[in-house]
Amino acid sequence: MTRLFKPATAAATLIALALSACTTNPQTGQTEISKTALYGLGGAAACGLVGALTHGGKGARNSALACGAIGAGIGGYMDYQEKQLREKLKNSQIAVERIGDQLKLSLPDNITFPTNGYQLNARAQKPLGDIAGVLVQFPDTSITVAGHTDSSGAAAYNQTLSEKRAQSVTEYLQGQGVNSVRVRTMGYGAAQPVASNASDSGKARNRRVEIMITPQQMG
Repeated sequence: MTRLFKPATAAATLIALALSACTTNPQTGQTEISKTALYGLGGAAACGLVGALTHGGKGARNSALACGAIGAGIGGYMDYQEKQLREKLKNSQIAVERIGDQLKLSLPDNITFPTNGYQLNARAQKPLGDIAGVLVQFPDTSITVAGHTDSSGAAAYNQTLSEKRAQSVTEYLQGQGVNSVRVRTMGYGAAQPVASNASDSGKARNRRVEIMITPQQMG
């Protein structure tokens, strides 16, 4: 006896699978998209369905874009994060750089910290909040927050300052819902300059915090 394929049953199955790929962060209430759970589910179609169920037509469109990238693999997953970060940070001084499948965000100290200080400036909170929102939406990445200084002053002082600045950024991201398990914090002092310390402009470029976003391996 031939068993008939029932569209309603198939749709219900797809709904169940798609919904299982999206979870809600209890701290932020935002929907998180797991690339591992969605990989091979038909990406855009599955997530478009999730978006329609949870947020209506606009949600269907946005979710389809995000999960279509997931269906393309790690590169697509990072492509969509890059797009989101560039859009969110376009009016800030934070640079977004793509390095293979990694993303590097460079935060200059003139918008993040007072001179020789490690407490975040108020003006840094909005862009850091935007960064955190994207990181929460895409949980399948590891994050390294690294502090850097120029070469002025004693090496030990610079090392401590770089560590404290990186820790301040890390704590803010975690306060916005980023899982602490994903984040590693480092301080490099003046050991990794990106410009010459012979000029004031070079020193300014070297005083920064970098956030490196690295995709986790597909499960």
